[in-house]
Amino acid sequence: MNRTARSRAPSILAGIAASLAASLALAQGAAYEPASKYNLQPPVTEIATRIYDLNTLILVICGIIFVAVFGAMFYAIYAHRKSVGHQPAQFHENTTVEIVWTVVPFLILILMAWPATKTVIAMKDTSAPDLTIKATGFQWKWGYDYLRGEGDLREVADGISFYSTLSTTLEERTNARAKDADYLLDVDNVLVVPVGKKVRILTTANDVLHAWWVPALGVKQDAIPGFVRDTWFRAEKVGVYRGQCAELCGKEHGFMPIVVEVKSLEDFRAWAAERRKATTAGAPAPSAAAGAPVPQTVAASARTGN
Repeated sequence: MNRTARSRAPSILAGIAASLAASLALAQGAAYEPASKYNLQPPVTEIATRIYDLNTLILVICGIIFVAVFGAMFYAIYAHRKSVGHQPAQFHENTTVEIVWTVVPFLILILMAWPATKTVIAMKDTSAPDLTIKATGFQWKWGYDYLRGEGDLREVADGISFYSTLSTTLEERTNARAKDADYLLDVDNVLVVPVGKKVRILTTANDVLHAWWVPALGVKQDAIPGFVRDTWFRAEKVGVYRGQCAELCGKEHGFMPIVVEVKSLEDFRAWAAERRKATTAGAPAPSAAAGAPVPQTVAASARTGN
């Protein structure tokens, strides 16, 4: 192994360890209070509910197939064993058998593909949003720019920009201090959105691949340098929902969580007004766009709603 490879090895191992630690924290964080630690997070959007139901449906179908196939196999092994005088049946070039084991799997796949396709199509429908926000991935934090509001959100939060960085301290990460309930899952500036409104998220990145992922909202979209991707959600419940960068983006990959706070429309308006006031007064509210020039397609996409 050359010197360069040896110098990279600790960083790679650190990144893998950080990713595993963050995933474990996301799965076991006390703030979530999941219905079951063996299932997905409770959904709070229509898309997340569809994903949850689809996961349950596919799991049930796979369970039935597992029981049927292995049940038939073990029954055949036991009841038709050679020691009790059974002779093997011959199905070579049996047209009926060929049709059955072709048609049955085909029907099962259709049963699974139909709801999955409907869900994927719904996930891609980002038309007519009430609020458009750009999420930019950095090594290793997120930048948010509120680009445009529509209807009763018009100009409520337009122009608000800030960075969102991990607030877990180095002392907690090195076990020099006790960890809190949201270890590795808290940030200094949360993304705030109104309940019941369609929020379109434009994702891009400043350096390497990232991914904006919040399980309870049913959202996971890659952030790619030089490209603009989009996704959406409409939260149906006020609360705080946490996620992570879901692309291995470097040694600090496990330290760039996502926190979305869903507020009532009145509280969202109050938050936006307070944020604007703080920015006007000179309080630190750095623009996320300052560190990553946005391709012209971002502004055009926000204006056209495409």
